[in-house]
Amino acid sequence: MTKKSRYKRILLKISGEALMGELKVGLHPPTVNKIASEIKKVHEKGIEVCLVIGGGNIFRGLQGSAQGMERTTADYMGMLATVMNSLAMQSELEKLNVHTRVISAIPMDQICEPYIRRRAVRHLEKNRVCIFAAGTGNPYFTTDTAATLRAIEMKCEAIFKATKVDGIYDKDPILNPEAKYIEKITYDTALQENLKVMDASAIALARDNCIPINVFSLFETDDFLSIVEGKGRFSLIN
Repeated sequence: MTKKSRYKRILLKISGEALMGELKVGLHPPTVNKIASEIKKVHEKGIEVCLVIGGGNIFRGLQGSAQGMERTTADYMGMLATVMNSLAMQSELEKLNVHTRVISAIPMDQICEPYIRRRAVRHLEKNRVCIFAAGTGNPYFTTDTAATLRAIEMKCEAIFKATKVDGIYDKDPILNPEAKYIEKITYDTALQENLKVMDASAIALARDNCIPINVFSLFETDDFLSIVEGKGRFSLIN
């Protein structure tokens, strides 16, 4: 008999850069497949999974804006990049026989569904993975904020933020080997210390709606299922 999970519904937030694997830009198919396999393990435990993927491996709105592009246009281009990533992940999940729906905040009916909250909830109830694309549909909001918003709307019990490192540190551990690992931290402390693990607006939104944020690495020895079950190395914001 399968052990009952402590969660019924969760949201996984992945950066677009996570899909690059060994590449400098774009999608690395073996990496996308590995992430899809990790999601499948969790899904097979009866946990309803929502997913938000960034677009930084293809186009990042802030970088486009910094290079002189009008900010609103750059952000919309970034949203389209998230749709491309979402379709790639849907393809890999369905190769693994995981029924998946891509749901876009910007209507594009020929390739994915428009975002309708009640329909998305029904997909989850029917055991389908829901990938929320195109951010919030508005410029000036990041996919971190979109992920927190969708987690609230879907009544998820927790957010899982996959990063390049295995948790929260007081400094960037890639640049500073003396950075200290932080196992647990409050929302307010994360905001006050500007730890950059998520955007301030995303953390504040999670705080106001009491949704815990688990920060971990998809590429360490502990797999996603272990983290969901509360094992392995991760940091908690609550």
